[in-house]
Amino acid sequence: MERTTRRVWMAAAALLAAPVLAGPAQAQKKHGPGASDTEIRLGQSLPYSGPLSALGLVGKAEQAYFRMLNDTQGGINGRKVTLLSLDDGYSPPKTVEMTRRLVEKEEVLAIFSTLGTPTNTAIHRYLNQKKVPHLFLLSGADKWNDPAKYPWTMMGMAAYRTEAGVYAQHILKTRPDAKIAVLVQNDDFGRDYLEGFKAALGDKAKTMIIAEASYENTDPTVESQMIQLQNSGADVLFSIALGKHQSMAIRKASGSGWKPQIYVPAGASSIPGVLRPAGADNAVGATTIALGKIPGDPQWDSDPGMKAYFAFMQKYLPGENRLDTSASGGYGYSALMAHVLKACGDDLSRENVIRKAASIKSFVGPLALPGVAVNTSPDSYLPYRQLRLQRFDGTTYKLLDDVFDG
Repeated sequence: MERTTRRVWMAAAALLAAPVLAGPAQAQKKHGPGASDTEIRLGQSLPYSGPLSALGLVGKAEQAYFRMLNDTQGGINGRKVTLLSLDDGYSPPKTVEMTRRLVEKEEVLAIFSTLGTPTNTAIHRYLNQKKVPHLFLLSGADKWNDPAKYPWTMMGMAAYRTEAGVYAQHILKTRPDAKIAVLVQNDDFGRDYLEGFKAALGDKAKTMIIAEASYENTDPTVESQMIQLQNSGADVLFSIALGKHQSMAIRKASGSGWKPQIYVPAGASSIPGVLRPAGADNAVGATTIALGKIPGDPQWDSDPGMKAYFAFMQKYLPGENRLDTSASGGYGYSALMAHVLKACGDDLSRENVIRKAASIKSFVGPLALPGVAVNTSPDSYLPYRQLRLQRFDGTTYKLLDDVFDG
């Protein structure tokens, strides 16, 4: 039994190594802050406390991933990787404090995978002034793709506008005569989605979108907005809402007998967090983007990448829920960061790190869906241009066939 277990773990480690081993760069040995012949230091802040503390699992998985690389491969290019992960409680002032500590005291090579739009906004200008790589941050706001003005900042997830454009493409392909209603959160998040959606519809936006209603994040309900949208006669609903407001919107639509085709943002697509509170039966047909394979989905039970992920979780995070997408997400973001560091070779200057991050070609993550890869260029930092869609069947999501170019 022990011998069999060892063979399984060795196979898993080999699979985990795959995305990191491609294409080392040959460069003159050069070290920036946070790098030496023996170590690479990265930093981040995440909400390990406060109302979003559950998302701290992202950071736990990322730290564990680099521990795995250190154990099984001796790190990256012979250097052990240390990820310093501090608690900001999802408070922008705290994010500033933690980031300054990481840059000025710990002298990290780069800031990696800080979560949230307001928190990253608070450190955006500071890191660019300091010329510190601000990489693969967890927000899809459009402002993170501005290499001319902020060349040191790059998002790690699909841009909100890109995602919204894919929903528009799908509607144009499958329902060219659709009558669309839009519920939108009245902030930068909602505006990014709505602008991307209208841009992808083009001239047809003026005729296809027949009703819009907005809500404030502090509103207790969205009932009046949903009544307004239902009365429009729309047969498609793009619900740009989050959390409880998304659950209420889906529940209200179904409960009043309205059965539009619903599209929901990735940030509001959690089955346990949003769709089940709305009523799983009410949410049947809800469509959203898919970037990665979902742990626990039976269709991936025999997938080598999923088996490797489960082996990783069992060894390095045995007390955490391996089905939580925060864990699988952190695992994937770390593989992407490791890929960039590997490509830097012996030139671990901050300038070379951002140069390699801005020239990623067809990187396929360990849990990436078929047809989905990361590509960046010096004039566009958008990591995802090809996206797939998935539709909720009352129990889980089922992939749709097409790959859309966002």
